[in-house]
Amino acid sequence: MDHATPAEKPMGKPTFVNRKTLDEAAARLKNWGKWGPDDQIGTLNYTTPADIVHAASLIRTGQVISLALNYDKDGPQGGKTKFPPVGRFNPVHTMLRSGSDAYSGTLDKRGIRSADDMVLFPLQAGTHWDGLGHIFFDDHMWNGYDCREVSSFGAAKAGIQHTREKMVGRGVLLDLARHLGVEHLEDGFAITNDLLDATCASQNVTVGRGDHLLLRTGQMERCLKAGSWDGYPGGDAPGLDFETLDWLQAKQVAAVATDTWGVEVRPNNSEGINQPWHWICIPIMGLTMGEIFKLDVLGAECAKDRRYEFMFVAPALPITGAVGSPVNPIVIR
Repeated sequence: MDHATPAEKPMGKPTFVNRKTLDEAAARLKNWGKWGPDDQIGTLNYTTPADIVHAASLIRTGQVISLALNYDKDGPQGGKTKFPPVGRFNPVHTMLRSGSDAYSGTLDKRGIRSADDMVLFPLQAGTHWDGLGHIFFDDHMWNGYDCREVSSFGAAKAGIQHTREKMVGRGVLLDLARHLGVEHLEDGFAITNDLLDATCASQNVTVGRGDHLLLRTGQMERCLKAGSWDGYPGGDAPGLDFETLDWLQAKQVAAVATDTWGVEVRPNNSEGINQPWHWICIPIMGLTMGEIFKLDVLGAECAKDRRYEFMFVAPALPITGAVGSPVNPIVIR
């Protein structure tokens, strides 16, 4: 079967990926051992203390912007989709003690009136980071560890708790939808290396070692405007093309996140492989990725003053053995 080369590929059309393509990319982009045989945080190693000091210097006004969706029953796991999202569901919040209990005279043993609550939800139900134990390449996970290191007790290797002092540094927003003059990229639109470079140029911003790269497609805003998450969890979406793995490797970014459910373009243009970009990004490159980031307010604010770099603070919750973590990403401008 003939397929267009990346140079000939029409704009927005995903690169074709088969097992040969996948194996070649794995050999070319493998970072196993780069930070030693015992490394458990991958590309987060790129960010240095000096990078964090520089990121703090980017604060001009003290404006703080949260990039998280609220964790509630109306979250993004509630939409209809042809690809059910592997058993994930929206947060279930319940009260252990309430004001009504206090009003009725119910006291706990400490003799104090109070309210307490709890929440139950998958760690990747809303705005979150994928941990390096989340995706396997055949029988291996990040840094060559055996995939059986992740058992019913959690991840014995590359658990998200190892990142507890990471995901802090310079953040860069590439507002792809605004660059192309549209409210949102269409489902199935593949973000290419050329588009990333063109957006950098139009925004007068660079992406480099240790950066936390945020990509706005507008898909989440489309869903919020429509009042429906149908198709969002596990369905078709704009996203990164397979070729962008080389771009991200060359730039040495610490992490990448988008406003979509799965970062990469869906549907994939692949043969017998589901989400091939994930296969390389997490277990082969050790690249931390974030999903379901809310980027509408940040995009609007960056467009006002044409400043697309900022202090970024978004550490994962140190849940021992977890392969993902909810997060409230904070931008300080």
